[in-house]
Amino acid sequence: MEIVYGFGWYLIFILSAVFHEAAHAWAAMRGGDPTAYLGGQVSLDPVPHIKRSPIGMVVMPIISVIIMGWPFGFASTPYDPVWAHKHPRKEAWMALAGPATNLLLVIVAAIGIKAGIVAGVFEQPLSINFRSIVDPAVGGGWMALSIFLSMLFTLNLIMVVLNLLPLPPFDGAGALSLFLPEDMARKYRVFTTNPMFAFFGFIVAWQIFSPLFQAVFPMVINILYWGSHYG
Repeated sequence: MEIVYGFGWYLIFILSAVFHEAAHAWAAMRGGDPTAYLGGQVSLDPVPHIKRSPIGMVVMPIISVIIMGWPFGFASTPYDPVWAHKHPRKEAWMALAGPATNLLLVIVAAIGIKAGIVAGVFEQPLSINFRSIVDPAVGGGWMALSIFLSMLFTLNLIMVVLNLLPLPPFDGAGALSLFLPEDMARKYRVFTTNPMFAFFGFIVAWQIFSPLFQAVFPMVINILYWGSHYG
C-alpha cells in the first residue's frame, strides 16, 4: 500500500511542479521575455519540463519516495537575465506566478473537499494527516478521490510555504523586488543570484521549514473546517 501512496505522491508532485513552472514561463512571456515560451515551457505538458530538469523531476523525487515515502525534487524555468535586470518588477511577478498557481491548486482541492462533503460522499475526519485531509463517506472510487484531493491540498500548500520563503533561491526572495525602487531592486537581484547566497538560503530553509509548516498547516486546516480545532 505504501508503494501506491508513493506513486500517488510522485504523480501529484509532477502535476504541481508542471503547473508551477508553466506559470513562471507564462508570466515571463507576458512580461516580454519569450525564452521559456520558445523552450516549450508555457505548457502543461510535463515533457518539456522534465527534459529541462530530469534530475529534479524524475531521479530525486523517485529516490526520495522510495527512501522517505515523500517526493523531494525541483524544476526550473529559463529566462533572459538581461531582461530580468532591466525589468526587476516583471521578474518579481514572474517569481510570484509559481507559488500563486500552487495556491490556486490548494483552493481547487479545498473546493473539491467541501463539495464532496456537501454531496455526502466525503466527511470531515476525526484526525488529519497529510494524505487524509478528508475521509470518504461512501465506498467505490470516493476513497481514491479523497486521497488524491488530500495529497493535492497538502503538497501544494507545502510548495506555497516553501517557495514564499524570502531566501534565495526561492521565489519569495525574487518577489521582494516589488517593494524596492528599481535601481535598488537591480542591486538586490545581483545579491540574490549569487550561488553562495543560494546555498546559504537552502541551509536556512532546511532548518526553518519544518517548524514553520507545522505552524501553518493546522491554521489552514482550521480555515478549511471553520469552527473546528485541529492542531
